[in-house]
Amino acid sequence: MGRDIHSYTADSFYIHLGKLFYAIAAADKVVREQEVKTLKEIVEKQWLKYDEFEDEFGTDAAYQIEIFFDWLDENDPEPGEAYSDFEDYYKEHQRLFTPKVKQMVWKTADAIAASYAGKNKSELILLSKLKSLLKH
Repeated sequence: MGRDIHSYTADSFYIHLGKLFYAIAAADKVVREQEVKTLKEIVEKQWLKYDEFEDEFGTDAAYQIEIFFDWLDENDPEPGEAYSDFEDYYKEHQRLFTPKVKQMVWKTADAIAASYAGKNKSELILLSKLKSLLKH
């Protein structure tokens, strides 16, 4: 059974969000348990309930954020590369990033950074880059 274009778009969208959120959590070279817990709570409370993506993609797609985040955490890539991959994806697919999605992306990234002992310098630098990116 083949997959339609929407499922590929959704997977790619959520995988790149996983890359972004991993980059924020790993900015200080350590992904903390509280950062993972915060991500999973936000996926459950916000991303799975976001109507536009539910209608277009199906609710299960948002779990790709967690799945890919966990995969990245296990494989420990460079956080800067993960962020750059997200940035490239964002620039190529801006139509997917409505004002509501941008707001959710920002709130998720900010909550992850703040979830363990406040925001450190590495996280603040990435958050600043993200804020600038989301303005476009």
